[in-house]
Amino acid sequence: MSASLSVVIGAGGTGGHIYPGLALAEELRRVVPGARVSFIGTERGLETGLVPGAGYRLDTVDMIPFDPALGARRYLLPAALLRSAQQARGVLRRQGAQVVVGMGGYPSAPAVLGARLAGLPALIHESNAVPGRANRFAARLTPHIAVAFDRSRRHLAGGERALTTGMPIAAALAGLDRAGCRDGARRMLGVPAGARLVVFNGGSLGAARLTAAATGLAREWRNRDDVRLLVKTGPPALDAARRDLAGNGGDRIARAVPYLDRMDLVYAAADLIVCRAGSATVAELACTGVPAVLVPYPHAPGDHQTHNARVLADDGAGLLLPDAEATAERLAGLVGPLLADPARLAAMSGAADPGPHARAAELLAAEVLRLAGHPAAGAAARPQHA
Repeated sequence: MSASLSVVIGAGGTGGHIYPGLALAEELRRVVPGARVSFIGTERGLETGLVPGAGYRLDTVDMIPFDPALGARRYLLPAALLRSAQQARGVLRRQGAQVVVGMGGYPSAPAVLGARLAGLPALIHESNAVPGRANRFAARLTPHIAVAFDRSRRHLAGGERALTTGMPIAAALAGLDRAGCRDGARRMLGVPAGARLVVFNGGSLGAARLTAAATGLAREWRNRDDVRLLVKTGPPALDAARRDLAGNGGDRIARAVPYLDRMDLVYAAADLIVCRAGSATVAELACTGVPAVLVPYPHAPGDHQTHNARVLADDGAGLLLPDAEATAERLAGLVGPLLADPARLAAMSGAADPGPHARAAELLAAEVLRLAGHPAAGAAARPQHA
């Protein structure tokens, strides 16, 4: 379809909001070649690197977090929201936006409010099983709501009319042939033949708890030849983690990296992942079928990571481990028996339910096109109502 399309996506803070927005942008450009897709964020979050790095325009607004920890500064929130919404409205006019999509994170609230001020349709997508503060607010500003998990409906105003689209993930993961890619992925990651690979992934910013547990486990298992650990630390913790591994001998079996850029290779090569339970990670695990030990971040608003983790744990595709228990000793007693039991790992993999996640970007894009009145909407997939 050659008809023009301009969409602005509000997303920011962490990768859990930004990566799904990028997956949606990728799908919109696939369906409507030449579509103008840009982002609204702030100068504080990972969007400042991730969005331009993916080839998309980023406009920033002066929003502050929806965070009770702000103390007295929380009284500045209404004024900051109104100011940033006015800034967002200016962005929407300059971009000739037809639809605004709020993917969550505090930059999405001014984008949705800016759409309301500009008289434009807005769609919010809630990625977590328990919605964040920004989307709980934004849900009151638009009748158009999409959710990744059915269980989040009851927490949103108007949630009963929400569309279930799943969680948009990158096309390379949505269509991953894990078995077919496994041997090549293991060679590229340097995993010896016959060794089990355990990946520690603390999310887009890393997790001190998981990094410490991984380096301790590497020390305990340093003389093993049948296991390798790949530890994503985030950039700030990288040097310390590498020093710890070198000092305790764990670097014989473990490698610390700041990022995991090729998650398709990681999921194809891994036998088990120890990770936080952000919504994007949960959706990726559900699609790829990698067994997981899920360690929810304990300070997530509404304890939403625990609720996310239960989506997999309730199906038998993952194990839920509280953050306070995520020590090297506890993981040795939990992960060791799993690695020694291929049948159980296979059962966990088979229990993973992709649900709508593999098609979520397609489903969400279809709703965006419908709201834009774009002719490609007629040929696009349609999401499911409750």
